Amino acid sequence: MKKILGISGVLVAVFVLTALLEPNFLTAYNLQNTLRWTGLFGIISIGAAFVIITGGIDLAAGSVVALVGVLVPLLLVEAGWSLVTVFLVLVVVLLVLGLLHGLLITKLNLQPFVVTLCGLLFYRGLARWITGDQTQGFGSAFEGLRQLAIGRIPITESFGLPIPFAIMVLLALLAGALLNHTIWGRYMMALGHNEEAARFSGINTDRMIILAYVIAVLTAGLGGVLFALDVNSVQPAVHGNFYELYAIAAAVLGGCSLRGGEGSILGVVIGAAVLRLLYNAINILGIPTQLEFAIIGAVILVGVIADEFVRRITAARLTRSMPEN
Repeated sequence: MKKILGISGVLVAVFVLTALLEPNFLTAYNLQNTLRWTGLFGIISIGAAFVIITGGIDLAAGSVVALVGVLVPLLLVEAGWSLVTVFLVLVVVLLVLGLLHGLLITKLNLQPFVVTLCGLLFYRGLARWITGDQTQGFGSAFEGLRQLAIGRIPITESFGLPIPFAIMVLLALLAGALLNHTIWGRYMMALGHNEEAARFSGINTDRMIILAYVIAVLTAGLGGVLFALDVNSVQPAVHGNFYELYAIAAAVLGGCSLRGGEGSILGVVIGAAVLRLLYNAINILGIPTQLEFAIIGAVILVGVIADEFVRRITAARLTRSMPEN
């Protein structure tokens, strides 16, 4: 809870400061745009959180976004497949990729970093190869479908809740229920704390790791569909670049420990909101965009350092409170 309060304080501080420096920040258009992108990045960040909680890492999310982003228009527009068929094919492909990641890590004992790094390279290369490195898009034939990414739920005459944000909230509720109110969520937390102890206590740790990577790939795939619908012009060489880093950063900012065993879905959603708010502030305040990654990186570093100090202080207090023999 303390971590959630801390990152919430950062969110409020950035919001208020930006609003004071630039009144146009509070326009309906800008707020809707920020919420839409928060929803898009929040979706892939939720999947990354499950992997991090189990003590793993997923570097392939951005390339999965790229692969799905080119497959959807390629199959719908160029191949002429039906929407249902494309949906089923994507689900099967994503399940296979998630299972592949999990099986390589659990059955061959490969490091998650290596497995997902190879996925990052392979899926990006595959996306470029199957499209001939050509830009893909939906044109004007699927404007109704594109509303999933660009549409809004009317709240007032001038403001509407972006549908991607609503999708993220629904996904966050489901993910939170899985993590906090099911035995599988408790198993994942235990696995992240101590994999060997979890195994000795009877938990099927391999199954939990595989489940985490399947969830991560499925959410990256959902994000890939929405990102493609949003931009309507998918360049396989650059689409989704660095998105895995945004997802990991949002999870870490939201309280997920890279050691595993800690994290909350609410914190991840707030972490994603902080990152998109920072990005929006950089643009609207006229700060050189070349500094985008430097500023975001500095904020993440400060957040991780603060988390480490809090962890050490808590550990020291626990040590002092233990009775001496």
